[in-house]
Amino acid sequence: MKKLVLLQIIFILSLFLVGNVNAQSDSLAAVSDIKIFQQELDKEYRDPAKSPLRKNVSQFHGHEFFPVNLKFRVVAKLKVTNNSPFFMIKTTSVHLNEERVYGILEFSLEGKQFQLPVYQSSSLMKTQEYKDYLFFPFTDLTNGFESYHGGRYIDLRIPEGEEITLDFNKAYNPYCAYVSGFSCPIVPKENRIDMRIPAGIKYHKKK
Repeated sequence: MKKLVLLQIIFILSLFLVGNVNAQSDSLAAVSDIKIFQQELDKEYRDPAKSPLRKNVSQFHGHEFFPVNLKFRVVAKLKVTNNSPFFMIKTTSVHLNEERVYGILEFSLEGKQFQLPVYQSSSLMKTQEYKDYLFFPFTDLTNGFESYHGGRYIDLRIPEGEEITLDFNKAYNPYCAYVSGFSCPIVPKENRIDMRIPAGIKYHKKK
């Protein structure tokens, strides 16, 4: 009887250890994924052919990011809004972007529940490369202090199922945060997050 109990304890402990190892492995993979994103973003901004910095590319020495925090990498439930109509999103110029609400992202952050829309571009969905692209703009309580006052963006792809990883560590600035003259979508009021999101890219003053 004692031997059976001991075996059961050993089995439970082994499951616990395996679970911890898997969790640590997942965390390391997530951090690596975020670091690669940040490196690729810096690489793009150093490339004169791709950078929005124009003549100031030579002065760019890399973005400043909040420390990686996996608390702000969440799995959201995507509730698709079928056949939603397209509408015009205002931008920082006279140009308007034609978008539609593709669905609602339901997720939790620090015990708070959120339901925010994610958008799909009418022009991009007609291209091969970006036909599954989703646009998630947001504002939060760091705007105007630690991050750009106009909010930040996250790029997403349509998932196969009903869940999607929403990683605020991959939040980036609109081009308008760097230089004037770009037409940047203005974050809709529906995408306001009433809490600090100290993750992703920090503020970058215009040149």
